Amino acid sequence: MGLLDESVWAGKLLRREWTAGHGGERTVVEPATGGELGRVGVADPSDVTAACEQAAEAQGEWAALPYSRRAAVLRRAGALFEEHAEEIQGWIVRESGGIGPKAQLETHIAAEECYEAAALASHPTGEILRTEQPRLSFARRRPAGVVGVIAPFNFPLILSIRAVAPALALGNAVVLKPDPRTAVCGGVSVARVFEEAGLPAGVLAMLPGGADCGEAVIADPRVRVVAFTGSTRAGRAVGALAAQHLTRAHLELGGNSALVVMGDVDVEEAASAGAFGSFMHQGQICMTTGRHVVDAAIADDYVAALAEHARKLPVGDPASGTVALGPIIDAVQRDHVHELVTASVAAGARVDAGGTYEDLFYRPTVLSGITPQAPAWAEEVFGPVAPVIPYSTEDEAIALAADSEYGLSLGILARDGLRALELSERIPSGAVHINDQTVADESVAPFGGLGFSGNGSRTGGIQANLDAYTETQWVTAQSTIARYPF
Repeated sequence: MGLLDESVWAGKLLRREWTAGHGGERTVVEPATGGELGRVGVADPSDVTAACEQAAEAQGEWAALPYSRRAAVLRRAGALFEEHAEEIQGWIVRESGGIGPKAQLETHIAAEECYEAAALASHPTGEILRTEQPRLSFARRRPAGVVGVIAPFNFPLILSIRAVAPALALGNAVVLKPDPRTAVCGGVSVARVFEEAGLPAGVLAMLPGGADCGEAVIADPRVRVVAFTGSTRAGRAVGALAAQHLTRAHLELGGNSALVVMGDVDVEEAASAGAFGSFMHQGQICMTTGRHVVDAAIADDYVAALAEHARKLPVGDPASGTVALGPIIDAVQRDHVHELVTASVAAGARVDAGGTYEDLFYRPTVLSGITPQAPAWAEEVFGPVAPVIPYSTEDEAIALAADSEYGLSLGILARDGLRALELSERIPSGAVHINDQTVADESVAPFGGLGFSGNGSRTGGIQANLDAYTETQWVTAQSTIARYPF
């Protein structure tokens, strides 16, 4: 029997055990074909309440285990992601519409996140502090308690596991709410891996559900930390509700990342990098290259090369294994992409490639002659659209790249890499990639954005995860009772 055998989870969700959800069932739909892949259980707020209660009960014993026991579970989980990679990848391809290499990246990073988290379990969690008093003074990190994780559809496995794994390793319980559109690869796969890895029952709940379930997770008094990945609009609502309940919220939101292409580059190499940054996974990535800022001396050649790349990229069913782009996740998102493109064309932009779709398959699109006010430049498209604007001076390039409410990722392509690094210091961004496009993520690296891209919190790396999923406690100790003048 495979890890994701449907006899275990079909029509169910995971609280302490696999059970029917009070929200009924939901069809798992393949975006490329519209066909039914299976059915998952759907949670309602009462399921969230029950899961949070169970998680709070189970968390104390989980945190009290020796760190080596928790680390062993995380290592086993990493091994299971590797052992069952092909099976999980099949679901990623069919359920999320990602091509094979994207699915392979997800399972690879999922395993790495677990291995890194296993090491996190044994990391020092305190420090001795200096004090003016005759006492021992130290700070120690304690598990936050119950952590809520709300994950999106685009990279469903990575964007779940990168919060679930470190939170568990540090002694927390987790209530995971995956996007219902990708509940199997972003939720069931995570739950089944940890179940098989030996995680005690109740420590991890998996509850596909709607916005009401997300609100219930945030509002539950037992949830002390919420890790949310999604749109800026939804993130604002999450942050506001979390603030009402004094719950820490780590918000990783949208982006409209700039790729600055300097005049000394090889145009073909630059266009290849730019095409990947804009078209990878149909542009449905928060770090997608949403704005190409190109030296005017090479802008025409760059647009021509980028458009040629776009025209050559095959679009279709990713399960066929012969395409570069799969489907947009659903018709609502496809229509949003097309509205931004058509509105920009109406405002004067020229379509050099793409701009059309069939069903959910949107052709990779290149726009030139666009202005900074055009919707496809000013807004996050979340689709395979590459708008290009030329610049005449470095100051103008910096102004164009920095002129965004978002600040997630920045790429600069230049023959003089050190000069590019100097320019990057003048452009606010959570991540900078010199001589690379904007899409990059590693389990060992801190990740997060500025402005509309997030609230400054980070995931990934030892320090970021410690800060995210623990509370710092100050402790003093003396051999005798302190004397006071009262």
